Amino acid sequence: MSERGRRLLDLARVATLATINPDGSPHVIPIVYAIVEDRLVTAVDQKPKRDPNLARLRNIRADPRVSVLAHHYAEGWHHLWWVRVDGNAQVVSEDPEAITALKARYPQYSQYEITGPVISVAIEGIRVWMANPRFQG
Repeated sequence: MSERGRRLLDLARVATLATINPDGSPHVIPIVYAIVEDRLVTAVDQKPKRDPNLARLRNIRADPRVSVLAHHYAEGWHHLWWVRVDGNAQVVSEDPEAITALKARYPQYSQYEITGPVISVAIEGIRVWMANPRFQG
């Protein structure tokens, strides 16, 4: 992973996870995440869910290809940037390293337990775009 890509991923607080529905259409949801070595990780927490059998988990089990997009918007468009991570994901029931990283990154996890599985994305590609390439992040 490039240093710039890592720095921008560290700046962003949320991202969007895209998985593939059984009919081939995209399924897109907002996530919080952490980077652990060459993996991007997110987890299912106790916030209310309409259905515990989440589409993102079913989709990853059926087709592990995912993309994650983190971005920054500003009224001054010279500050715009985005980072896209592409990779293969897996759903794991236990990942203490991921849980530790998520709790360190988001203090809200002191109030919202991580109750479900972890999605671990093996980063295979990363793409960075910046309106101002001199931005240091």
